[in-house]
Amino acid sequence: MSKLFGLKLPGECKSLPDGFWTAVDVWIKKPHVVNKRLCGVTETQRTDVDAEDLELLLDPGFGLSHDVLTFLTSRQPAGQQNGKTWSFSVRTFVPKVNCYGTNIQKEVILKDLGRQQVTFLPFEEDAEGQVSLKKGNIHQIQLLRQDGGEWILELHLLTSDNWFSDGVAYPKMPWLSTDLLPKLARWATECTSSEFKSTLSLLPVEKYSLVYQQLKEKYKAMVKAWPEVTDPEKFVYEDVAIATYLLVLWAEERAEKNLTAKQSFVDLGCGNGLLVHILANEGHPGKGIDVRKRKIWDMYGPLTLLEEKAITPKECFLFPGTDWLIGNHSDELTPWIPIMAARLSYTCRYFVLPCCFFDFYTKYQRRQSQKCQYKEYINFIAEVSRVSGFNTEEDCLRIPSTKRVCLVGKSRNYEVSDEAQAEHRRARYIQSRQPTGRVTVQEPDIQNSAECCNGLADGTTRNEWEAGFQPREKVETVRNCATLPRDLTDSVVLQVAHALLKMTLNEDGASSNEWNHGGSLSVSEVAGLLEHKTLRLLKKECGGLQTLLKNSYQVFRVEGGRVRIRDWRDCKTRVDVKRKPVTPGDLKTRPCWFYTHHPQGCPLQDEDCKFAHGTHDLRPSTRPLKSINTRHFELSELVRKQRV
Repeated sequence: MSKLFGLKLPGECKSLPDGFWTAVDVWIKKPHVVNKRLCGVTETQRTDVDAEDLELLLDPGFGLSHDVLTFLTSRQPAGQQNGKTWSFSVRTFVPKVNCYGTNIQKEVILKDLGRQQVTFLPFEEDAEGQVSLKKGNIHQIQLLRQDGGEWILELHLLTSDNWFSDGVAYPKMPWLSTDLLPKLARWATECTSSEFKSTLSLLPVEKYSLVYQQLKEKYKAMVKAWPEVTDPEKFVYEDVAIATYLLVLWAEERAEKNLTAKQSFVDLGCGNGLLVHILANEGHPGKGIDVRKRKIWDMYGPLTLLEEKAITPKECFLFPGTDWLIGNHSDELTPWIPIMAARLSYTCRYFVLPCCFFDFYTKYQRRQSQKCQYKEYINFIAEVSRVSGFNTEEDCLRIPSTKRVCLVGKSRNYEVSDEAQAEHRRARYIQSRQPTGRVTVQEPDIQNSAECCNGLADGTTRNEWEAGFQPREKVETVRNCATLPRDLTDSVVLQVAHALLKMTLNEDGASSNEWNHGGSLSVSEVAGLLEHKTLRLLKKECGGLQTLLKNSYQVFRVEGGRVRIRDWRDCKTRVDVKRKPVTPGDLKTRPCWFYTHHPQGCPLQDEDCKFAHGTHDLRPSTRPLKSINTRHFELSELVRKQRV
């Protein structure tokens, strides 16, 4: 046996040794967070055993040799616990792409609680159930404490020869020490736990992985044909992942309830409609509704049903026979969707993926809570769901978004005969959420609640809960600072840039470096430089001051909440990499801010700068804009002469 690697951990860390087992559990149950080529694992046969039980479990199938048994029981510290100190389990790897053929990669995982160590015994199981132990890949992770009080995280191999690497479940051997062990050390010492569920906790991971790969291959052409201004890489594959989740969830539901017909659905606030398109293509009857039509809708064809109209809570009466209501980033409709599903029919279910924080009638107001705002809002929607009468389940999707916690209501917490009382509870709860000062609507007549829930013959309802509800506007207001007065934007940029440049000037007013790239300020410190009138205008925009600074990417870098002058000689950020390199003879569309305003001018030569250093650099189509570009350069030359 050989020690491959060791990491020293802080001796005063209060999270150890418990944090070690927390970190180990993350690696055992969620290896995909480190190994990106895995979709996950399935874990079975968990049990606590003693040494004799362990030998009986392993010997029949594995025929462990003396060197393996020695590896399991070596390095025994003083004061080992007696009794059932071993934990035995088996995990099966689920790759993102199945490249194993008929062989299934598995591992026996042995936790030795007395020695603070966990051992991994990889093996293959073919289609006939024959087991083959991979002795070259047997490894062990152990937490030790030295006499001086320091903790050491060690990685041991049974043998350093014959390591098997398939590039998926088993990367190359150095990966264990360069990637895996540092991650375990960080998790063990940070001792942080998520407030949310593990991803895909309600689904079989292996089925999800298979369906996702099939859909990703099937719809990858959408990335190239995407006509919207949004990032196709993100939005296409995000909707593919959400569709995968729903398709697997619904397949499991059909198997559980012995159903043959595929579930119907309505997607409320469907946006670009891609989720509707995928679900419909996969055989589920349904439609999507949104207040605004998107360009991409015309590309889907007649089988994808999309409607352009405003959505209000009473529109649940227009979807008779619908099995599922979907709210995917449904904004102001999010809290209403469990209500609408509950009132539609006793058998209607829902899926909601909350994003922006809305209450029934206004923006959601935070409570006095120690939880983060997102978790608090998820709890609020879960509360709405329970009051609506659902047995509510929470899960976490695998999508490229920070808002990826979904709520699912598949069954009710009351009998169908109690529908009238359930309707009464829903009405009272919604009234309790009305803003202060609003006139409350009349409580529903409990005797007529069933009729109210199904709607009247003329399409109206007795309990107009939606009174006061404000659907989003048909024409979306642009609030990304792009429509602010140009003079205001230029003034803020100039004021902030001058403040940053002054930070690196000496007493004589000279820069301490060759080309003054200034200091750095936090966004809050930048806000302190501006007038209250300006801040009030910026507060009305999404992202406010930070959005304005990020929009001015030619001048500023905004990273980690701090603002710096951008030095175009060092182009390493994502926004820089995406821009095409300058080639000789290129004509530019925008003037160079540094050429005009920086005391030392632009640090780049004319031919190397992506922005114009004079009217001769501008494209012909932009040269007639004398009111903007030519005047800019006339001012530029005046400023430069004064500087000289």
